[in-house]
Amino acid sequence: MATLKSTIAETLRLLPKALIVALLVAAPLSVVQSVRAENTNIIEGYVKKSNGSGFVLLVGLMRAR
Repeated sequence: MATLKSTIAETLRLLPKALIVALLVAAPLSVVQSVRAENTNIIEGYVKKSNGSGFVLLVGLMRAR
């Protein structure tokens, strides 16, 4: 009986800590689900593409083999 009582007491002692850990893990997940993200307003800047760099990398990688 003493073992059963000590097991129950230890479980009840650890229960609040386990609940706090579960809340810390579940809180970001619940926040992410409530965020409404839309892809209609995307702010992008002009990006100038560099020409010819892919070919230079390809030749360099082929020589490295």
